[in-house]
Amino acid sequence: MNSKLVELGFKDEALDSEHIRQLDEVGYTIFEDIIHPEWVVGLREAFDTVYENEGKEAGIEVAQMEGVRRLADLVNKGAVFDNVYLEPTLLTAVYHILQRPFKLHSLNGHDPQQGSGLQNLHADTGEPTLVGGPYHTVNSMWMLDDFTATNGATRIIPRSHLKPGRIVDYIEDRKADHPGQIHLLGKAGSVAVFNGSLWHSSYANEDGRPRRTLHCAFIAREHKQQTNQREYLRPATSKRLSPLARYVLDVD
Repeated sequence: MNSKLVELGFKDEALDSEHIRQLDEVGYTIFEDIIHPEWVVGLREAFDTVYENEGKEAGIEVAQMEGVRRLADLVNKGAVFDNVYLEPTLLTAVYHILQRPFKLHSLNGHDPQQGSGLQNLHADTGEPTLVGGPYHTVNSMWMLDDFTATNGATRIIPRSHLKPGRIVDYIEDRKADHPGQIHLLGKAGSVAVFNGSLWHSSYANEDGRPRRTLHCAFIAREHKQQTNQREYLRPATSKRLSPLARYVLDVD
């Protein structure tokens, strides 16, 4: 584990052998019941409140997508989000994949509406994948609603993090279904963690049921953040941050 995290009081959560195997071999794993029920309710309410308050500006700090309720810079949108990027099991998994110091890349929200949400398959890193790493990013999907086969659950291509080069070297039509794709299915309260080099995308929400999720992504500390937390940090947020949080956000 990163010695600086430990110095700041972080206590890692030992990952069982099956989660480790999945992260290494297929590129992802799902941790069930990470978000306790009361927290799920609070995160849902905060998600909806932020979206309603921001209206047409929602998600503008990073990206907006037609037919999707997008949110961005959630670090500054409420204390209810503070423990998302500090969750011990998540940070332990992130270090297992990256094997070096890291920081928050961004904390965003995503909720595809009925008939919308399909994205191109992509990887989260701009670097071409090298077999066996080093890897540069890790993403996590915080399931605030059930992720089902019909409400736009994220699709992934298992083991694609082991393919050298870039996704465009292998796939011409990245929006089309891929023969190897599966969907990250899980109950509300689960958190899916995957290697940022794994090919993935949001999928179309066919039935219109809510599919709110938080994207909590991390990046090796030598790279730039998607959301520059030093630039965006609000005074009210800064006042409540612990030394550990400040390090993970890289705001000092």
